[in-house]
Amino acid sequence: MSGNSVVIVGGGLAGIGAALSCARLGIRSVLVSECEWLGGQVSSQAIPPDEHPWIEFAGCTHSYRTFRNNVRTFYAEHYPLTADARSARLLNPGGGNIGPLSHEPFVAEMVIEQMLAPWRSRGLIEIIRDARVVRADTTGDRVDSVTVELLDGTQREISGDYYIDATDLGDLIDAAGIEHVVGAESQSQTGEPHALPGDPDPTDQQAITWALALRLAPDTDNIIERPTSYDFWRSYQPDFWPGPLLGWDVSDYVTHEPRHRPLFVTAPGPTGIRYDLWHARRVLAADNMDGDWTSDNTIAAWPMMDYMRLPLVGGDPEHRETALDEAREFTRSFLYWMQTEAPRHDGGVGYPELRPHTEITGTADGLAKRPYIREGRRIAALFTVAEQHIGVAARDGFDSAERFDDSVGIGAYRMDLHPSTSGRNTLDLDSYPFQIPLGSLIPVRVRNVLAAGKTMGTTHLTNGAYRVHPAEWSAGEAAGAVAAFCLDAAVEPAELRSKPDLVGDLQTMLTTRLGIDLEWPDFGPLTPTRRFGYVPTATQ
Repeated sequence: MSGNSVVIVGGGLAGIGAALSCARLGIRSVLVSECEWLGGQVSSQAIPPDEHPWIEFAGCTHSYRTFRNNVRTFYAEHYPLTADARSARLLNPGGGNIGPLSHEPFVAEMVIEQMLAPWRSRGLIEIIRDARVVRADTTGDRVDSVTVELLDGTQREISGDYYIDATDLGDLIDAAGIEHVVGAESQSQTGEPHALPGDPDPTDQQAITWALALRLAPDTDNIIERPTSYDFWRSYQPDFWPGPLLGWDVSDYVTHEPRHRPLFVTAPGPTGIRYDLWHARRVLAADNMDGDWTSDNTIAAWPMMDYMRLPLVGGDPEHRETALDEAREFTRSFLYWMQTEAPRHDGGVGYPELRPHTEITGTADGLAKRPYIREGRRIAALFTVAEQHIGVAARDGFDSAERFDDSVGIGAYRMDLHPSTSGRNTLDLDSYPFQIPLGSLIPVRVRNVLAAGKTMGTTHLTNGAYRVHPAEWSAGEAAGAVAAFCLDAAVEPAELRSKPDLVGDLQTMLTTRLGIDLEWPDFGPLTPTRRFGYVPTATQ
């Protein structure tokens, strides 16, 4: 690959956004995906979208909205929807409580493939699947090529003008020796009120979750083989958790008080919503379907399923593989516990009717193809977004997030940090809807690499707001557009950021050609994104 080309490492939402923006701007890209399925958290990781409360009318790019619309269209065209579901203005196939568009992972994968298809046909996007980075060759402050290994053990060297790290763990950052941060920073480093008060801790990495798809098969026995490590996980309890992780009691995200979260509740709450685990990430509601539809489909990716024993980043490759193996065994153990020992909502013990839903994950055991990874390596960036830029408590006296003159996109979410591998409990901080600054995508030294999604210049805290679905896509789309602009203008990213007139030209391109909003619409004060009780102050 040569001449005006971009190598995108990572097939998740950031990588998809980057490839689409490059293609729409006439730039060829090679998209390297660690998995056969594209889409990352929304498909191969089986996590339906976590989105902010304004998502239906603001706060995402044109292409992400196209993805959302295409998901709804897919269900309308291919599923036997009831009349009520078909007439819904904003169909939520699963009716999950986690967001307004809960859908099955294999549907997301098919929709993404459809979006990429015309650009692949034109030769503007090439996809390399089931590939992992094994080496990056560099000269000075530039990356010359990336070598990836395929499933059959063969290796392929890929070169381009620009490289984008859109991986969950920062695989390109690591291979190319790019300066980065891992884990939690200290207050003395970032000035953040909620950063660690003492020394930074690279082992303080958010838990991962290996999701599982489930359906109900009444009057059948679907109990899996008892996992080898079941006895260990059956008694495993972090110091801050109210009981063993294999249980229905969790630590409240905000108060850290014990909360009981059963699989099913017998009656809905005052709002008519069933706030139980089954409905949290339900991705297909049987009530939305005509005909003999015997079960909902749901995704088990719940607080008690967070794997927090070993960090993924740090140590040798065997250490990482041990953590991944344990995470899979932990999820299997949780399933076995639910099937055999869990207290039932109707009395009795065990839900043997729980069946792993292998069809919608594309796996033999119903587990997602890949784990949901919340953080990895983050570049040492020209500008790092910190808590004081977006946090409500940290911005006392302000009623909005920091405004960035070099904005290349927008997003919104809380600073939502899951338990950590260093033994820290959750941290959930209100934040204001925010912008994505250009400087957060540019490393301090390397001249032809850009970061996107979880690798961009955030802190341990602000990563918790920028890592979710629409923001990850937006950051990737911005990175792809920056690479395309730099190729067209014959300017490097750091130089681009230093010239306000060029930044203005970039921003005009983003808004007019790609449909990317750079600031939040002026529809009145935006209520901060909070975990409980948040409602948009503006409606459609």
